[in-house]
Amino acid sequence: MAESEWEVVYETDGQLQAELLRGLLEAQEIPVVLSQEGIGRVYGLTVGPLAIVQILVPGSKVERARDILRKYESGGGFDIPDSDETGEDPAEPDQA
Repeated sequence: MAESEWEVVYETDGQLQAELLRGLLEAQEIPVVLSQEGIGRVYGLTVGPLAIVQILVPGSKVERARDILRKYESGGGFDIPDSDETGEDPAEPDQA
């Protein structure tokens, strides 16, 4: 953890949702640290104050992470290219 200051950008119930969000942020090249009370993690709690997992990112990535999480919460899609660099649709098989 080279960044000196990490900030909480989101809180969620349970490790499963936290891991999903970690993957979402890390796919966008944002480092993530998850923080949860030890007993909540040991027992796999998903409700209540001990189930809360905090998602932390480096201070320099806070705004970008919050934008991504807002888009995720609102059900907004992510820009995923439809074609590769050749301009062909990868879903269509090659016609020889």
